[in-house]
Amino acid sequence: MSVFINIFEAVAVLIGMGVIGFWIISRRVLPENAFGLLSPLALDVALPALIFSNIISNFDPVAFPSWWVLPLWWAGFTLIAGLMTLLLIPFSEKRFRSEFALSLFYHNVLFLPLAVLTGMMGPDATIITQLFLFTLFFPSLFFGTYHLFFKNAEKSIDMKKILNPVIISVLAAVAIRLANLHVLVPGFVLEGLKMIGHMTLPIVMIIIGGNIYLDFKGKGRLYVKEIVKFIIAKNIVFPLVALGILLIIRPSYEIALIIILESAVPPLTAVPLVTERAGGNRALVNQFFFSSFLVSIVTLPAILTLFEYFF
Repeated sequence: MSVFINIFEAVAVLIGMGVIGFWIISRRVLPENAFGLLSPLALDVALPALIFSNIISNFDPVAFPSWWVLPLWWAGFTLIAGLMTLLLIPFSEKRFRSEFALSLFYHNVLFLPLAVLTGMMGPDATIITQLFLFTLFFPSLFFGTYHLFFKNAEKSIDMKKILNPVIISVLAAVAIRLANLHVLVPGFVLEGLKMIGHMTLPIVMIIIGGNIYLDFKGKGRLYVKEIVKFIIAKNIVFPLVALGILLIIRPSYEIALIIILESAVPPLTAVPLVTERAGGNRALVNQFFFSSFLVSIVTLPAILTLFEYFF
């Protein structure tokens, strides 16, 4: 029960931050375009600072020599997620399949797992460093492939998105640790980066809450049937299948915990935006995201409680 309560509280805190963002925009405390300016601060500054300072402080390649297999575990997980997406697409209406598949495949790879792991084990737990290494190539995959889900989407790839600040911060920090140069990084620099990094989750969730308000102001039709099907697929089927596979292959506890988290979280926060850019139905995808995130306050603690029973 303690696992359920800890994870419930971690998700509830994030939802509470989102509610603050919703309130800020609904009450016009900030103009509607303010969050567009805050997004680069969170994703291009605060998040890389958080990742860099965490890896420099907590990553020890001597104590964890098999660190390099983490991206390989992610690749295997991504292949299974792709296969599951293909199998579940037919459950959606044909006209909504691009949005359905996109939202299923691209999950909230970092922010919600980070909040849950921090709540379970503390901000300096080594598993958080493993999470950063596990998800190293996800941003490049996302920005390089999301347009493939829509026939009429522009097929050009922005190399700045492929070689993004997140992947640069991970590679730079790992290289410094491997070269044993971390002792040359001043303590005040690390502390400053940590302070900046701690802004990441609050800013991101406030932005999400504000964007949900803006999207739902003109939401139009509510796609109830599609939402129910999506929740069943994303919040229930995905993690249960992942748990079944984990029980067969039996990886280490840390890898298994990261994988079950990645399988159980809602869609990626950027999915509604890229759907709109690709000419898809942003309102539908936003409803997928919002409903899955709301339901995850129960489904995520439940699946992790079940996971803890077996692992």
